[in-house]
Amino acid sequence: MGALVELRQLSKVYERGRQKIEVLHHVDLDIQARDFVALMGPSGSGKTTLLNLIGGLDSPTEGSIVVGEQRIDHLSESALARWRAANVGFVFQFYNLLPMLSARKNVELPLLLTRLSAAQRRRNAGIALELVGLGDRSAHKPGELSGGQQQRVAIARAIVSDPTLLVCDEPTGDLDRQSAAEVLSLLQLLNREHGKTIIIVTHDPKAAEYARHTLHLDKGTLVEHGESLPA
Repeated sequence: MGALVELRQLSKVYERGRQKIEVLHHVDLDIQARDFVALMGPSGSGKTTLLNLIGGLDSPTEGSIVVGEQRIDHLSESALARWRAANVGFVFQFYNLLPMLSARKNVELPLLLTRLSAAQRRRNAGIALELVGLGDRSAHKPGELSGGQQQRVAIARAIVSDPTLLVCDEPTGDLDRQSAAEVLSLLQLLNREHGKTIIIVTHDPKAAEYARHTLHLDKGTLVEHGESLPA
């Protein structure tokens, strides 16, 4: 099984007026298909920037990003948007659910960009909600769900288009310990039984223990590799 994500000499520099701030410095990294990687490091170390680059939400200043044999740093904005929709699911700390829509309609949202019929979108959203254990909550609006349930709806939305890669930015940062454990166990299930490649940014060592490997960033540089669980 080869690398799904290949980063070579990846750097990112932001400009604030005349000041240049290097957030990532010549990062080389391979992430294997079906891996589950926790990305850790102090605030300002470049974790979220690296995650956004891998997910195609940002572009590098230097270096290359290959995901699934696609050189995404060379894509136009419109081509990159199409690539994200087909290949990447996003999970954020704050669930970004639309409060006026039911859980099912929130999960359906990414499918509005596809040619699926309304009936097929409903079926696919229902399957995704069943997979995250919320098939019986499909008609509930976000305000009627707990934080952990809302995050599971967000995960269902991320997987409804069957992406290869899930990128998760502090997915348990707003949850209590029990809800966090439920969400992390779900991610582990998606990795082990459904073959999803998952990258999570986290500050929590207990969250990182659910991953197969841990990567550490410090001042924009990859400083060590760790292994959490057997592959």
